Amino acid sequence: MIQRWVRFFHADAIHFGLLEGDRIRVCEGDMFANPVPSERLLELSDVKLLMPTLPSKVIAMWNNFRALGQKLNLAVPPEPLYLIKAPNSYLNPCETIQNPSCGGKVVFEGELGIVIGKPCKSVPEAEAMNYVFGYTCANDVTVADILNRDPSFAQWVRAKGFDTFCPFGPVVATGLDPSTLVVKTTLNGEVRQDYPISDMLFSVAQLVSKISQDMNLQPGDIILCGTSVGVGSMKPGSTVEIDITGVGKLSNRFE
Repeated sequence: MIQRWVRFFHADAIHFGLLEGDRIRVCEGDMFANPVPSERLLELSDVKLLMPTLPSKVIAMWNNFRALGQKLNLAVPPEPLYLIKAPNSYLNPCETIQNPSCGGKVVFEGELGIVIGKPCKSVPEAEAMNYVFGYTCANDVTVADILNRDPSFAQWVRAKGFDTFCPFGPVVATGLDPSTLVVKTTLNGEVRQDYPISDMLFSVAQLVSKISQDMNLQPGDIILCGTSVGVGSMKPGSTVEIDITGVGKLSNRFE
């Protein structure tokens, strides 16, 4: 059964619950450890949706889709290639991505996010899916022309770590088969990306297992699966939406 979990602000407090159509069933306890649904229902229109988890880290893949790798003439990597998005970059759904003062070409990257559900360290691939709680939508925003500005040092962290450069949400969806999902990104209503998760070089189970060999993954942590063809630049005043059928739609303005 597919369930969609949200965090939200209501009546001067932060809560979490299950999305049921246009209403939220408020839950008690811990989203990742035996949450208890209550009898309390709130209208979705009466709350402010927040990022659905509070990750200790967001790990973002590079070169994890065949189509984009082939377009860029990249070799297939022998292991996942990744960076970490800084916590200051996290952004709630419907909030504004800020154009950094340094300027440059700011690009959107629509991605599927894997949400970890329990402490995970050095897990074998065959057991990795037991540590996945669900999936969310994300935008791995990047200042593209900073990346290789200095030939002596690739600036991945700076290019992807500006304030507001990691919107994600609005839900975490559970009970889905990630291999069936399709990521669609629109810019001002025009479809720019439309690609299947089945094109990943490293599957969800492989990503969780291999990354957990390097570092502890905690409940709420997110692994961004990487992006595919169609990445493009945004101009101030734009609206970008990441729509993954079965998961939800993440919308943010860029100003």
